[in-house]
Order: sequence, then C-alpha cells, then structure tokens
Amino acid sequence: MINLLKYNDIDQQQWQTLANDSPTATWFQTPEAYQFYASVSAEILPFAIGVVENEKLMGVVMGYVTKECNNWKQFFTRRAIIIGGPLLNENISEMALSKLLCAVKSQFNNKQMPFLQKPIYVEMRNFHDYSRWQPIFEQCGFSYQSHLDIHVLCNETHKMSEQRQRQVKKAIKNGVVIKEATSEKEIKDWYKILKNLYAEKIRTPLFSEEFFLQFYRQKVGKYLLVKFQEKVIGGMMCPILNNSSIYEWYVCGLDEEYKEQYPSVMATYAAIEHAKKNKIEMFDFMGAGKPNIPYGVRDFKMEFGGKLVEYGRSLYIRNPFLYEIGKLGVKFLKKNKIHGKKSSNIKEYFARYIQ
Repeated sequence: MINLLKYNDIDQQQWQTLANDSPTATWFQTPEAYQFYASVSAEILPFAIGVVENEKLMGVVMGYVTKECNNWKQFFTRRAIIIGGPLLNENISEMALSKLLCAVKSQFNNKQMPFLQKPIYVEMRNFHDYSRWQPIFEQCGFSYQSHLDIHVLCNETHKMSEQRQRQVKKAIKNGVVIKEATSEKEIKDWYKILKNLYAEKIRTPLFSEEFFLQFYRQKVGKYLLVKFQEKVIGGMMCPILNNSSIYEWYVCGLDEEYKEQYPSVMATYAAIEHAKKNKIEMFDFMGAGKPNIPYGVRDFKMEFGGKLVEYGRSLYIRNPFLYEIGKLGVKFLKKNKIHGKKSSNIKEYFARYIQ
C-alpha cells in the first residue's frame, strides 16, 4: 500500500533515518533544513511531501517557493526550488516514486492556493545520480536539463593545483586568517560583501540579511570567514550533512581590494580543510554551469582538485508563457545592470513581449 504525506504527517524519525541511509541524501532534504526554511517564511514558503510504502517512508521531496518581492519581480520569477534532488530509498518502487513526483506537481495546481504562491516552474537541482529513475521523472513531467557540478573528495589523496597551493601559501604568509564566525556582526560584515557581489556581478535575487542571520542562529552549518587585519574580507556559508558532505551554498570575497590575500580562494580552501579536519567525505560546489559552454567560474573551481560530474536538473514548467517572459527578464537584468529605481524600464520591456 502506498500513501502520500504532507510535512505534518511525516514521521520525523523515519525521515531522519532515510536521510542517514539514502544514496541521494543531501542536507537540503533533511528535517533540519525544513525547520530552517520555516524560520525564514517571510521570504520563502517551504513544502515537503513524503511517500510511504508498506508502512515505511521511501521518499521525501522538500523545497521552497520564493517570495522575493511584492512587485513585477515576484510575478515573473516565482519558482519552486528543490535543492539536492529527491531523498529516496534505493529500493523505492516505480509506482511510489511516480506518485511522489506527481504529488509535487499537483500541489501547485490546487485552485485554493493563492495565485502568487503558485510557482511558474519547479526545478530540482540534483547533487546525485538519478539516471536509473529518469524515465519516471520524464513520465511525471520533469524534463532533464544538462548541468554540471564539482565534487571534491576530502581525503589524503586530495590535491589542489600548484597555482592554488601557491596562492594559499602566499595568503597565509601575508597575514590571512581563517576562522568560524562567532558573532552576528561578522555575519553582517560578510553579508555586505555578498550583497554587493550579487548587485554588481551576479545580478540575480538574493535573500535578505535576516535569512543568513537565521542560518547562524540555528547552528545548522558553518560560516567559514576569511579575515585580514581583523576585517572580514570573504567567506563561505556551508551547510553540513553528518560526515558525508559540506556544501558551498554562498561564497564571496573582496578579490579586487585584497589581491594579495586571495579571499575567494581562501574561502574555498577553508571549507575543504574543515572537511579534512572533521572527516567529512566530500565538498560539493553546488553547480558548475552547463556542459560545452565556456565558464570561468568552473575553471576556477576545478583547480581545487575536484571531479566534474553531470547529474543535471529536473524541470517542470507550470506556465510556459510566463516562464519564457521570465527568462527574457533575467537576460535583460544581466545585460543592462538594472536595479532598484530603474525597474520601470523593465516593466516597459516586459510589456512589449506580453502584447
């Protein structure tokens, strides 16, 4: 017998056991991650669906729907993100998996759900190999999208490139210190760097300062900071799954201002060294772009001694029309560096495509 469960009905002990044993486990599919998402519900709407087969929890899909703005951005960018991909028992049946994936879709087609809480698309960002289940994903409307990732095995065989080794040695010689964050002030200092990076270069939505402070307050991971002369010049926000994986969720560094200290290099080095010292098996970069498309960030990451993998993304588009409009908008943002008060120009841009 197969039953579907919403968050409140999922047995927490079984969920934790599944997270400990599953070959597709990530921190982002754990009860702890859900509780963190729930603590920042002003910005995201968390959801979780489980499937029980013969009284045993065999799978969980947990994610969030974005709630970024109360203007045109929310209308065109709302999405459901499932970081890491589904949490599955290796023996889950095709029928149970099919019901689970279809339930993820159908929950957003509920007529009683407010329109602005319905995502335009649902995206699973896979950190493990789901190829054996791919036909079921396709049958349930989740198409495969090529996407790369980099996994670093943090053991005695790991070795960075000679260039990265030289940079690390030089940074340490020049006075760089790596430390875990111990105050909210340090988080705020780090967030200022991250916010500026997103505004000037990445040009995609970023969570508020409160999101990152809650991560610190709940102690669900680590902030590994790069400091120089007592000042925060970079660092990384790292969720951790037991002794299995540490993740690069958000990272930044004042690389232009502190060229001799290599803050972005040291932030990544800090996470890998933390994994080694604490016997965490793997460091996950959480993405490395699309195959066969030049990507400088991927080149940067590969020099830390990782393995390039392709587990892809699984995409279900609820509203194809708005999805295409949203893609055009993102391209426009990145090309024209539109922010803040210039949003009226974007409205005019969208209007031309809607007509």
